[in-house]
Amino acid sequence: MNRRAAGHTDWCGRDHRCGLGEHRSDEIVVDIAGRARAVLVRVRTAAGRDHAEIRVRVALAPAELAARRQLVGLLGDLRQVVTRAAIAARPRPGRAG
Repeated sequence: MNRRAAGHTDWCGRDHRCGLGEHRSDEIVVDIAGRARAVLVRVRTAAGRDHAEIRVRVALAPAELAARRQLVGLLGDLRQVVTRAAIAARPRPGRAG
């Protein structure tokens, strides 16, 4: 993967999505018709830091209690995903990169 500091990266969308010093990839979409949709975009900030930007849309149950249970479950799952990603990004002792 090319991580040129100045120009576009290999994964950059190279269009109107790039602005204010950021580079943004094309969207990767996971769509479960009528149920859920997730959109992932890789972003490199003007400072050179890479991020994953993720939007998730999930259909909630019509009953309030069931919808609240879904939300609690989603928050727990998101916390686990974010924690796992943060741990994977930490440098390991004795290893370069």
